[in-house]
Amino acid sequence: MTLSFDDVRRIADLAYIETNEEEAHVVLAQLSDIFNLIEQMQAVDTLGVEPLSHAQDVTQRLRDDIVTESDQRERFQAIAPQVEEGLYLVPKVIE
Repeated sequence: MTLSFDDVRRIADLAYIETNEEEAHVVLAQLSDIFNLIEQMQAVDTLGVEPLSHAQDVTQRLRDDIVTESDQRERFQAIAPQVEEGLYLVPKVIE
């Protein structure tokens, strides 16, 4: 894809970005470099290459999902200011 100087000025106008002529030429050169890089990347033959979900094929070691603490809900709710049907009641903050 190639951009012209007028394209850069039009994009700047649409984005409400004030640019002078020198800045527009610099941006045009930078955008052209980016588009050239994209074209080079698209030219690479990727047939037969499977997409990766992660750069490294590793998995995190996980511990067994075992309950290690006893259920203390009754004990904790005994000291709560307000409880109803096993739920903590709190004051309404947002009207």
